[in-house]
Amino acid sequence: MTTAEAKPRFFALIPCAGSGNRAGTVNPKQYQLLAGKAVVWHAVQAFREVPAVVGIAVVVSPEDEAFMQACPDFNQPGDQLAAVGGSTRAASVCNGLNALLKQTATRSDWVLVHDAARCLVTPQQITALMDACQNDAVGGLLALSLPDTLKSSTAGRVAQTIERSDKWLAQTPQMFRIGALLAALEAAGNTVTDESSAMEASGLMPLLVSGSAQNFKVTYPQDFALAEAILLARNSARQAA
Repeated sequence: MTTAEAKPRFFALIPCAGSGNRAGTVNPKQYQLLAGKAVVWHAVQAFREVPAVVGIAVVVSPEDEAFMQACPDFNQPGDQLAAVGGSTRAASVCNGLNALLKQTATRSDWVLVHDAARCLVTPQQITALMDACQNDAVGGLLALSLPDTLKSSTAGRVAQTIERSDKWLAQTPQMFRIGALLAALEAAGNTVTDESSAMEASGLMPLLVSGSAQNFKVTYPQDFALAEAILLARNSARQAA
């Protein structure tokens, strides 16, 4: 089978170069411990448990010395640590995609970009996204249909209630072809806050795949206690099974 005929593969890309200022922690939030492991370790582990993922790339800042302490087992076949983190998420993802292409990935392979701070994603959710998108012309993302009444404001007061039936909360992973995503990010620039936004700016419509309310991004101080409680409950359930 030639390279052109080869079935596209799945890679995970986890940007891990952020400082996490909103978390109120001394160290970057991705390195805070939850249930005895770093936040980013839990994110990496979820992809480890998906057999179809052939490689996991983590993008850290050039001066990072904490990742390998947080994830000392990040030395398995397919693991790639890229110290090419940029000043924005988009820059870090672009650099990570180029790092993948310099190794074994091709532009037609799929990449699942995932927030290092979404430590509660499950292998089942990752697999559901892959199953839904692998034959799609564009790709897609996990997202949560907005459950709450949505308001707009003026000077701290309600200005309007907004129709929510077509509103979704974007999550990660977000899954696209490596070449298409890289081109979209390079065209969109560093202002986009997620990969779907870059694809949308290219005129494409990514597929929305229902996620879970538990797949939230650990962002604020109160998020850590909730995330740890969920992780501990999962661990107890596994031990009891």
